[in-house]
Amino acid sequence: MAARLGAPSSGSRRHPDAVRSQIARLIAAGEASHRLDLSRLTGLSRSSIHTHVQDLVDAGLLLGEDVGGGGRGRPALRLSLAGDAGVVLVADLTTFSTRCLVTDLTQRVLADTAFPWPLAEGPERTVNLLVDQFADLLEQAKVPADRPRVLVVGLPGPVDVARGMAVRPPIMPGWDGFPVAERLGGALACPVLVDNDVNLMALGEARTVPPEQLPVLFVTVGAGIGAGFVLADGTLHRGADGAAGDIGHIRVPGADDVVCRCGKAGCVEAVASTAALARRLVATGEPPLDVTEDGGAMRDFLARLRDGLPDALHAARTAGVELGEVIALCIHMLNPRHVVVGGEIVEASDDLLSAVRGVVYRQALPLATRELSITRSELGRDAAMVGAMVLGIEHLLSPAGIGRFLGPRTTT
Repeated sequence: MAARLGAPSSGSRRHPDAVRSQIARLIAAGEASHRLDLSRLTGLSRSSIHTHVQDLVDAGLLLGEDVGGGGRGRPALRLSLAGDAGVVLVADLTTFSTRCLVTDLTQRVLADTAFPWPLAEGPERTVNLLVDQFADLLEQAKVPADRPRVLVVGLPGPVDVARGMAVRPPIMPGWDGFPVAERLGGALACPVLVDNDVNLMALGEARTVPPEQLPVLFVTVGAGIGAGFVLADGTLHRGADGAAGDIGHIRVPGADDVVCRCGKAGCVEAVASTAALARRLVATGEPPLDVTEDGGAMRDFLARLRDGLPDALHAARTAGVELGEVIALCIHMLNPRHVVVGGEIVEASDDLLSAVRGVVYRQALPLATRELSITRSELGRDAAMVGAMVLGIEHLLSPAGIGRFLGPRTTT
């Protein structure tokens, strides 16, 4: 199932790109398929709609199928987005692996690859690797060099979206302040959007559930703990500086002696993340866990959890209680309709999610929980890819991006 694209708000009628963007977004979102629909939704005259639609058809961004009309005037056209008019590049970076893909404007995946890659290798080597990977994928997908494109990058840490860089990310040594968007944009000759990976997962999950389930709070548990919040209108809430949803560093009671990787003590991430649970069982596990790296320890812990071993089950349930306390606070503040919990620990066992539900329904006020659902992620890690595709397509069809389809194209 394709993710919903957001319908635009009414833009400036004076700027042609704003009008064309509104038209393209309405068609892409499925809100309009004929010129009469567009005239009704935008309030523009039929002649103005015809001119702008024709410009977009001539540019190859829209397709117009003649469905006849049987009457006087212009023939009726069924309008749709031309999938091959542009491409979205997606890079989903996790602590120990990376996935890259190329998709068209209809969310059809043209090329896809995934490979192990520790972010501890640093930003320089990672950027060079991504550039090489996308060069190969674009060639594999046979994408012409002049095709408008955008790259969306998801990072597992706090992100300054405006500057396209990570800001003091606890699990990404060496990445603080590195100009990810600038370096990748220069190498690939396209706009680059950098966002927190949990924001992308939240957006992907929210755009694939029924609209009546919004707002959505998405929480992921992995090497760290983070959250993303999607409003009732389907847009991400990033906060004033992009720090909204960084719940992993909320303190939990009784953990003052546990130091988090952020340098503070008592963070929920330090006691309830998959990495923290794995490290906690290193000394007590029988047989001992692989302690060569957190990635190996996490895999061993998850295997133990899937096998139903008592120490892993107890750890997951305890983590669920600690995480549930934090989620209950978020529910009081945000009042979501739907809470989604993702991460391999949730896929491996129901124990953490069950404990979260128990705490939330016990502690949150009845008004906030009477219509609330708490479920595991339907998309898994793919939620980040779906969210990135949505973000990229909406950027290409924005007033700032639409001109690239209509103006003279340059070889990249």
